[in-house]
Amino acid sequence: MVVAGLSGLPSTNSRAAEAGQGDVERMVARVIRPVMERYGIPGMAVGLVIKEQSYVCNYGLASKVTGRPVTNATLFEIGSDSKTFTATLAAYAQACGQLSLSDRASKYLPTLRGSSFDRVSLLNLGTHTSGGLPLQVPDDIRDNAQLVAYFQDWKPTYAPGAYRTYSNPSIGMLGMIAANSMNGAFVALMEGKLFPWLGLKHTYLHVPEAEMGNYAQGYTAKDTPIRMAPGVLWAEAYGVRTTAGDLLRFVEANMGMLDLDGKLQQAISDTHTGYYRIGAMTQDLIWEQYPYPVPLADLLAGNSAQVALEANPATELNPPLPPQEAVLINKTGSTNGFAAYVAFVPGKKTGIVLLANKTYPIAARVTAAYEILAQLNDGAAKN
Repeated sequence: MVVAGLSGLPSTNSRAAEAGQGDVERMVARVIRPVMERYGIPGMAVGLVIKEQSYVCNYGLASKVTGRPVTNATLFEIGSDSKTFTATLAAYAQACGQLSLSDRASKYLPTLRGSSFDRVSLLNLGTHTSGGLPLQVPDDIRDNAQLVAYFQDWKPTYAPGAYRTYSNPSIGMLGMIAANSMNGAFVALMEGKLFPWLGLKHTYLHVPEAEMGNYAQGYTAKDTPIRMAPGVLWAEAYGVRTTAGDLLRFVEANMGMLDLDGKLQQAISDTHTGYYRIGAMTQDLIWEQYPYPVPLADLLAGNSAQVALEANPATELNPPLPPQEAVLINKTGSTNGFAAYVAFVPGKKTGIVLLANKTYPIAARVTAAYEILAQLNDGAAKN
């Protein structure tokens, strides 16, 4: 089943847009349907930005029990793609003069003064270069008091900035600090300010009761029904639920295509500044970028388990790399029952959002998005 929504203005500079929505849907289906079949994915939504034109193509079922189809209103968990919103909030706090990414974390969390966080900057937190924070919050930590005690005792494995170790506690702490600097609670700031400022009308941390009927059922790799269970730092690190259309609008904001408040647009742009080099990938504030055109092999390497789960040497860019147009910027996201991928090329005003209600390999997401983007950009990507 395919349901497509269309918004925006037609483009005269894109082969896909000129061919019309039907051709775009057929092109996307040729890539997406085999992926769904291979991995047994019940439902997917694919969002595309092609210059000034946007599309959402929906496939399959939001729930295998109810038989509800995926529609433009279907909410998906986006996992670690949530971190890009947290980074945006932190960058906005900086644009408003309420924090500086060069500040030390302990400046904003007095209980951590005298700890290792006297040497860890907010930038380290937002680039996974704090010195070896773990991938997940340890299982025995149940509340913020236990979390603070853990941070007080934490000892880095590496010097800050020397290695990239992907970490939920790292971005979680940045989110806490950003909210504190703005004299608010993180969830309230996101749902009450950032999401509305971005024009996101169907994006939530806490899904309202009235929207629960649109919340897709997630499935594990073994087809067990599951949805995300909130834990410590869940909202900051992996808690966003949204539609393909709303996430696509966020992509448009990241490509400077919306009329936003000046400080908010500056904050979004600041999240594209490059700070560290890890192989072919440049680590921005949560976002990850590559020079465009980019070989698929480089994208797969940068999104590999080795980069996500292991410590990788990081080379500091001094001065930092200003936001670029000729780059591909991307981020993956997963929960136990959902899978997401976002990628866009600012200079082409082209982007893609892949949302699925079943976990499946990151390499398959990256490859599918790469094939679609290559066709949208007239084969400008390199094999």
